[in-house]
Amino acid sequence: MPNLQEVFNRIKETKRKVKEVKRMYKDELESTLEYREVLEKLEVLKAKKKQIETQIKESSSGEFAKLDAYKMHMKTDAELLSDLAFNSLVAGETVAVKDENDDDYEPVFTVRFKKAHLVQKEKN
Repeated sequence: MPNLQEVFNRIKETKRKVKEVKRMYKDELESTLEYREVLEKLEVLKAKKKQIETQIKESSSGEFAKLDAYKMHMKTDAELLSDLAFNSLVAGETVAVKDENDDDYEPVFTVRFKKAHLVQKEKN
């Protein structure tokens, strides 16, 4: 069975290869005249879409204020749910919830690694 470092190195190498292929693909697209023309048309359409969206948002500004509040409530409740589930798991309790249709949900925990920032020690 491979160890953590071997798998980590394999993932880093695969990510590098994916990035390289994506870069080559992007270069190929950008060198195509038809692609560049379509991008220009797309930008015009995006600007028109944004203008229409802005008009609608302005006419329904009260509802969009509620939408922002709802999004914030969902974010904070999701964090709370995660914290409660983790604390219950650490305490050895069963962690599960049910929805309105009586369907069971169980937590999914993941482990991610991020680059460690080393603190420089003061020299005496």
